[in-house]
Amino acid sequence: MAVRTDLFESPDYYQLDDLLNEEHLMVRSAVRDYVKTSISPIIEDYAQRAEFPQQIIKQLGDLGCFGPTVPVEYGGGGLDYISYGIMMQELERGDSGVRSTASVQGSLVMFPIHAYGSEEQKMKYLPKLASGEWLGCFGLTEPDHGSDPGGMLTNIKDAGDHVILNGAKMWISNAPFAQVAVVWAKNEEGKIIGLIVERGMEGFSTPTTHNKWSLRASATGELVFDNVKVPKENILPNVIGLKGPLGCLSKARYGIAWGALGAAMDCYDTALRYSKERVQFGKPIAGFQLQQKKLAEMLTEITKGQLLVWRLGVLMNQGKATPAQISMAKRNSCEIATQITRDARQMLGGMGITGEYSVMRHMMNLESVITYEGTHDIHLLITGMDITGLNAFK
Repeated sequence: MAVRTDLFESPDYYQLDDLLNEEHLMVRSAVRDYVKTSISPIIEDYAQRAEFPQQIIKQLGDLGCFGPTVPVEYGGGGLDYISYGIMMQELERGDSGVRSTASVQGSLVMFPIHAYGSEEQKMKYLPKLASGEWLGCFGLTEPDHGSDPGGMLTNIKDAGDHVILNGAKMWISNAPFAQVAVVWAKNEEGKIIGLIVERGMEGFSTPTTHNKWSLRASATGELVFDNVKVPKENILPNVIGLKGPLGCLSKARYGIAWGALGAAMDCYDTALRYSKERVQFGKPIAGFQLQQKKLAEMLTEITKGQLLVWRLGVLMNQGKATPAQISMAKRNSCEIATQITRDARQMLGGMGITGEYSVMRHMMNLESVITYEGTHDIHLLITGMDITGLNAFK
């Protein structure tokens, strides 16, 4: 296996580091160093083999990347949302699948248990999830219900001291290796509730999703529930309705807004470095106008995106950020990142499609990132509804 040296340097054209405090910079340094030493050297090989590097689960736990905003008494980091965003940016700079692992654990599993769970549930699950001893997953999307989760068919029926869970979820990150799943289902009144399903419960299986061209180093699977008995103490007591899972998605989308920028930065840095070294027609290709146009536009979009997510982080810390504001940032970061990866791939020519460079892997990964946690078009309509007051979904 070829050992790759990670030479990444972060672009900061508008000196945005001045907006970060000492804790933010320490968090970034720690996660960046981890990615350079433990992710970049191995990730191409795992992606080529379509294999999930299971060793990162404990590593991410030790680094504090699982539930960094969860209070310390439950095993979390007690950090602010800008620290969380920076972590996601640095992890996705390494690979979107690595960031997905952390996003799901923190925003989609630990957050709902902390926000909607009982004290007993918090004490039982959060410390193990924070440390990486347990991996979690989030069951919302179904085979026939993606952008319209309210139509879900997964359901529970009351059976005394437990409920009987039936249904199926798909496109579930972490599913094949998860010990616990936060699952959303309809009760007999048709109301959506959350419950914690544990591996080993009879009738619960997690078949792996194969043949992906995207997020190849991430574990994706289904959740299948065949008359699973779930104790009533595993039901999340403090939320009913679609606002439960949507609240989780807002936290995850916030992380993606930062994360996709990390992928964009990596591709920009790769293209800039390559263009200074690659000589054609007697000079480095960085000296040609069309290549400079690409680089200047990449950096402009990254800088605008950095300002957007930083301001969103401030609003998150103040408790003022709206779901629509989060949608705008998620959509923008995904859009610019996909364009930057494509421009970077062109600048690298034929080398751009090889595993010698990260660009093609980022490009393929972002095709998932632009779709999951709300598709590109759905986020447009969320913004559209927010500014017009008119619902275009129906």
